[in-house]
Amino acid sequence: MSDVYIIGIGMTKFGKLPNRSVRTMAEEATKLALRDAGLENNDLQAVFFSNSFWGMFSNQHSIRGQVIMRGMGIDKIPVVNVENACAGASTALHLAYTAIRAGLYDVALAVGSEKLSNPDKALSLSAYASCMDVENLEKHIAMITDINKLIKIQLPEDKSAPGEGRSIFMDAYAMGARWHMDRFGSTQRQLAVICSKNHLHGSLNPLAQYQQPMTVEEVLADKAVAYPLTRAMCSPVGDGGAAAIVCSDKFLKKLKDARPVKIVASVIGQGSDRTLDGEDIGERLAKQAYKMAGVGPEDIDLAELHDATAWAELHQSEAMGFCPMGEGGPFAESGVTKIGGKKPINTSGGLECRGHPIGASGLAQIYELVLQLRGDAGTRQVEKARIGLAENGGGNIGVEEAAMCIHILENAA
Repeated sequence: MSDVYIIGIGMTKFGKLPNRSVRTMAEEATKLALRDAGLENNDLQAVFFSNSFWGMFSNQHSIRGQVIMRGMGIDKIPVVNVENACAGASTALHLAYTAIRAGLYDVALAVGSEKLSNPDKALSLSAYASCMDVENLEKHIAMITDINKLIKIQLPEDKSAPGEGRSIFMDAYAMGARWHMDRFGSTQRQLAVICSKNHLHGSLNPLAQYQQPMTVEEVLADKAVAYPLTRAMCSPVGDGGAAAIVCSDKFLKKLKDARPVKIVASVIGQGSDRTLDGEDIGERLAKQAYKMAGVGPEDIDLAELHDATAWAELHQSEAMGFCPMGEGGPFAESGVTKIGGKKPINTSGGLECRGHPIGASGLAQIYELVLQLRGDAGTRQVEKARIGLAENGGGNIGVEEAAMCIHILENAA
């Protein structure tokens, strides 16, 4: 089996982009990745295209990737359409990695593009609910309500129902945060520290949706969403595209000026029916990824974690083994996760600030890690970055993600 390398990356600016489309953003990210790799259209042997909501918003179903690639003059080769909620883009990369490793192809493109912003805000919010078990949505809402009744945390008065005026995911994340506060003593202020850190990182990223620093106090004073989450702690609605080109070791040897980053682990899995005290999907898959890469959490120099909310970053920092379970809050407060700390997390600004166009987010994480491992991240560069981890979750069933991918990358220079 071949080793697999990332040799090209591309990413659009993320944000609410009324004049951009799924097609134009995918085209831009693809062209940038090809240019970065020093390749032409006809060098590609396969494409894996990630998107979740083009069909819902614009009625383009079924052949989304083929529509985009044919429009770019990329034809004849296999195009696989990937839909895996927020983990779609990392799933596309996993499939490209698997195909290269199996020897089916020597060079392949993984690309994701999503347009979530819409004049009809209700339509945008309803899209998120489709990343759950829609036939059992009422049952899921009832589960959130029942768990909240067991949590001994004093809540501000909130007469709204779960999902009312906001994504139902925010209620699920808020439930998890309150459970952690009740169980381990974590605080709303610790979540604000995480969010403020990500706003600092986002202010250094010219492609981020939000580029304004926020103090801890400003985060806490922002509009309440679902306690303990304020608006700043939640990823925004937005648009964007990202891409990566992967190749075999045989193909890499043909390239003169390549700057490869090796994929040393690529794992994917789905969640399970468990209680909040059971083993988390992130814990389970992280163990697989570390074993595959031959490293441990202590070897990771930086990480891009799926922080759809600040709580999610706290939780995943524990699940990835960066700190003991229950200590994610103090871990963040210590400053270790800032650029310049021992374990920088979400140097891109994360989903909270870089943005979260669902079908592109996983590859945006990869874009950031490759920049960092190449030493090209500019003012947010992590010193001596050699190994990076990306964790990308998707959808929700029960008390955890429906799907998740974890990638570990290593500087191959």
